[in-house]
Amino acid sequence: MLALNGSDSLYMDGVMKIYTTTSVWIPVAAVLLFIVFKNTTPRNTLLIILGVALTVLLTDNISSDVIKPLVGRLRPSYDPSIMHLIDTFNGYRSGGFSFTSSHACNSFGLFMFLSLLVKNRTLSFTLLLWAIVNSFSRIYLGVHYPGDILCGAIVGMAIGWIVYLLYTFVHNKIEFRPAHMSANYTRSGFLVEDVNIMTSAIYLTFVFITIYALIYINNNIL
Repeated sequence: MLALNGSDSLYMDGVMKIYTTTSVWIPVAAVLLFIVFKNTTPRNTLLIILGVALTVLLTDNISSDVIKPLVGRLRPSYDPSIMHLIDTFNGYRSGGFSFTSSHACNSFGLFMFLSLLVKNRTLSFTLLLWAIVNSFSRIYLGVHYPGDILCGAIVGMAIGWIVYLLYTFVHNKIEFRPAHMSANYTRSGFLVEDVNIMTSAIYLTFVFITIYALIYINNNIL
């Protein structure tokens, strides 16, 4: 925990704080919605939106409302035995209990559901990278132990997989689409060029965060 928590770099502090902020990823979510709408029927688009919403709802509620109160583990930023050794950013300590990490649960749940849905290796790798960095940022900021992240990731992936199975069951009942054999499509029927737009949107957000962190840190210092 102490080896992974914080650094002597104000810039990296800013990067991690911005990365873990939900609002910075809204443009990526908008791109995902556009691609789903473009590549599927309206009925299937609604089904996918419900699948994503159900994944987030289950991962967040199971982590926050079931596991955390049941385990009752204090965050490292509040644990009297370690809190004075923890690096925090501008006093940010978060709230509630620590185990499991809801960020990790949500991130890896979405990674699993969307990877199984789209079936594109490049996008799957990018989503995995996004989930790992998003989860690591919580250790860096001192609000979660590595075990919180690991178990949150496992729970999230299990939920994402179950929701995908449910989506597949309902999809096969209400709509049939033949498998695409062309290299221009993924096996689930998404245009590869559209999937590449989604991948690019994620990496562009990475770049935006690295640039905006400079402004963010300067404003906080001043």
